[in-house]
Amino acid sequence: MDTNDIFRRLRYILGYNDFKMSEVFGLANDPIEQARVTTWLKKDDDVDFIKMPDVALATFLNGLINQKRGKKDGPQPAPEQEINNNIVFRKLRIAFDLKSDDILELYELVDKSISPHELSAFFRKPTSSKYRECNDQYLRHFITGLQAKYRD
Repeated sequence: MDTNDIFRRLRYILGYNDFKMSEVFGLANDPIEQARVTTWLKKDDDVDFIKMPDVALATFLNGLINQKRGKKDGPQPAPEQEINNNIVFRKLRIAFDLKSDDILELYELVDKSISPHELSAFFRKPTSSKYRECNDQYLRHFITGLQAKYRD
């Protein structure tokens, strides 16, 4: 999925304004000014739209984890320079403190089904023979499930 789309959807789910979204970056030790956040939240066809870099979304997700779960002791994890759907899925699972059963329920909320084995394959290491890449459709349904649970 597109980083800007994920960012916009998370803003809606969390019910945050642009200022609150920029504060989350600070929780990951990388403050971002509100004006930049606003440009990332613009629609794709807006003249002021700017593509959100992968590292910025990774930083935001790290900040969201810190906000919802608390900071870990010691050094904070560095944001990934390149992210994929599996990384986004894993970080959202951590931030919202979701277990496998919780995620399966989110899929049921949007009338989609996924087996526990399929789900666990998304969270394995890429070197594992059981690893499976999370395509856009699975991540989109997961985020829609989050929206159904936390926003609607």
